[in-house]
Amino acid sequence: MATSVAREGQPSLNGIISDSQTKRLTDLPTELLEHILCFPVLKHVDICNVSCCCKRLHDVCHGRGKVWGHQYKLRWPRLQRFYRQNECCDWLREYKTRHRVGIQIRRTVESFSKRFFTEVPCVGQVLGDSFAEIESLGMPEHFCEDELLFILNSDKRKSLTLKYYAKKILYFLRQQNILRSLKTFLERPAEQQSALEGAVLVDQYCNPLADVTLENISVQLDEITEKVKKMLRIKNPSHPSLWIAQGDCLVVEDFELQRQVVCALNSVLYEQLQYKGNECDYYNPLNSYIHQVLQRHTGIPISLSVLYMTLARKLGVRLEPVNFPNHFLLRWCQKPKGSEDIYDFVYIDAFGKGKQLTAKECEYLIGHQVTADYYSAISTTEVLLRMVGNLLNIGKRGEGNEKSYQLLRDSLDLYLTINPDNVQYLLLQARLYFHLGIWPEKVLDILQHIQALDPSQHGAVGYLVQHTLEHIQHKKHPVTPEVKKRCAPEHLEVQYSVGLIMKHKRSGYNCVIYGWDPKCTMSQEWITTMRVHQLSNGANQPFYNVLVQDGTCRYAAQENLEPHSAPLEIGHPEVGRYFSEFADTHYVANEELQTRYPEDMGETSGTVQELYHRLTPGSGNQEEAPASDQNSQHAMSM
Repeated sequence: MATSVAREGQPSLNGIISDSQTKRLTDLPTELLEHILCFPVLKHVDICNVSCCCKRLHDVCHGRGKVWGHQYKLRWPRLQRFYRQNECCDWLREYKTRHRVGIQIRRTVESFSKRFFTEVPCVGQVLGDSFAEIESLGMPEHFCEDELLFILNSDKRKSLTLKYYAKKILYFLRQQNILRSLKTFLERPAEQQSALEGAVLVDQYCNPLADVTLENISVQLDEITEKVKKMLRIKNPSHPSLWIAQGDCLVVEDFELQRQVVCALNSVLYEQLQYKGNECDYYNPLNSYIHQVLQRHTGIPISLSVLYMTLARKLGVRLEPVNFPNHFLLRWCQKPKGSEDIYDFVYIDAFGKGKQLTAKECEYLIGHQVTADYYSAISTTEVLLRMVGNLLNIGKRGEGNEKSYQLLRDSLDLYLTINPDNVQYLLLQARLYFHLGIWPEKVLDILQHIQALDPSQHGAVGYLVQHTLEHIQHKKHPVTPEVKKRCAPEHLEVQYSVGLIMKHKRSGYNCVIYGWDPKCTMSQEWITTMRVHQLSNGANQPFYNVLVQDGTCRYAAQENLEPHSAPLEIGHPEVGRYFSEFADTHYVANEELQTRYPEDMGETSGTVQELYHRLTPGSGNQEEAPASDQNSQHAMSM
């Protein structure tokens, strides 16, 4: 039996299926009708049309039936994990809700570029309270996330601006969920707080777009545990740890049996699996993320200690975390009834391949003596504070780029969730937001909280309040952006245009132009520092704002750039802010950037047609070096 399938813009099935065909259809058993109506070629429009044909077909296509369930699962397969198998559900209602959420989310995301576009990238920019619009829509959270993921997973080279803001919104929404989970975790009794779970929450918050779950991490640790058991079985086939099932809380009391576990753990972790401390790249934040530690088999003392301690616990050996200065350790009590004498413990250096140390040897590790307090066991909350503090310090050591500011903001959020009354970090958070020009209303809230906690900070608080209020007033009267037309007399020397993919003649980096000035507009200090006067045409030539493949933003002189002979995509996180599409030979400016450079896309199209068939040699070869400028907040170059 052949029937036509209706599509949007085509006649509906009502007008295609005759009365006799409908009658023959309705004579079929319900199960067979459902099977036919679940053919993949049929879409929701078709099912709506079929259900309007007669009461019989309307009943077959009822909301809780197989047909709408199939339509829902076919269109949004990622959502199936939110439903139990064979769950009885009003699939038609779910379909309508998800469809409506998709439309609302897409409209909201599309509005962001018009409202928040700035030609000069703001390092560490967030859209602040604007994200609350998504939450305030009151839509099911998993539907919102599914639509955002749908946008992100669409055609790689198109809808770049839509994806840019969808990614930021998804980042924010996931972080809010993780913060709620962290607060719930911290409210539990101390004995119910696992250092591993806390470390996973920290990892998730700093990497909200990565697929990091406690379940996946636990599976990987269970696999390592089985390898240790296999090693134990060779040494001692009757060892009690071999019979510990997942989730059991058995503690091995005998010290010789504990020693066998520790030896087997060291052998598997450091010899078989080649885990090690990352001495060469110690301040890489990846060393602090538990999923990266498991993936890369390297970390810093605290992340390796959390891993080591968790594995030992799974095998019946209780180790305690020690907040030793400059080098996190674990301690292993050698007395049967416990002790607080620091000399009754062996200290394990997970960073140093599980080396066992005495209290005195721990001091040799850091090169100076410490008081007995530093050998005490600490709580899970204190472990997390130490872990987040490490990330915070890495963020402070950063180069003032997008990644370091993001890490600093994320680690401050985490630290102040765990310890909300830390005046030092509250003030740092307020200064950071003020410096980046973001969330001025939140800055005022933070400053009010600081003043209540510590009135002696009134000087710093007063200064920031005054300038934050000025910033809020300034936002109410935005400056109209400059429109740059190539036909203007002062722009006649500008050779290149927005969207062109370029190569630097000496440094060799690949980049895309997202803006230009007819002359260098940087400060005299920057011009001197960057030795612009050594260029053939000095500062009196066009300079271009470019997004570089390595993730930096630079300011390059015209004589140092040439069109790329083999155009390629530029993997810069800010590409979507300016461009809507990668068109094989160039980038297409989005509506907002085209408003500022209304004649550039026509010029770009003409240039790529001419230049990539017959390249003309450029001029000049002055090498540039990256620098930081207070006005641009970006690494710049000549």
